[in-house]
Amino acid sequence: MMLRFLIPTLALLGFASLATAQRAADVKFQHGNFGTMVNGTITGDEYFDYMLGAKAGQEMFADLKVSDTNGNGVIYFNILPPGSDGAAIYNGSIDGNTARIDLPEDGDYTIRVYLMGNDRDTGKTVGYNLDLSIQ
Repeated sequence: MMLRFLIPTLALLGFASLATAQRAADVKFQHGNFGTMVNGTITGDEYFDYMLGAKAGQEMFADLKVSDTNGNGVIYFNILPPGSDGAAIYNGSIDGNTARIDLPEDGDYTIRVYLMGNDRDTGKTVGYNLDLSIQ
C-alpha cells in the first residue's frame, strides 16, 4: 500500500527538479569580432551560465536588458572568475546591469543570468538580451 503512494511522489519530485534545471553555453565570437549578443529566457530559480575565455588585463563589457516578461522583469547577472565556486567579481543585483571590468586572470569567466525577488519566487519568466564583449 505504501509503495503505491511513493511512486507518484517520486515522479512529482523528478518533475520538480527538472523545472529548476540550470543551463550553460560557451560564447564564441565570430572571426574578427570582439563581441556578440545572446538572448534567452529565465524562469523562477533557474539560471543560465555563459562561459567566455579571456586573458588577464583584458576588459569585459556586459549589458543586460529585459526583452519581455510576465512578471516585474527583475533579472540580473554576475561575473564569476575562473574556478569560482559561485563567488562573483561583479554582482549585478548590487552594481547594476551594465558592467565594464578589467579581468584579473587568464581563464574561463562565467556570466550567470538569474532572477530575484517575486519573479524568482513565483516562477515568472523573463526574456533578455545580453550584450557581451572582451577587448
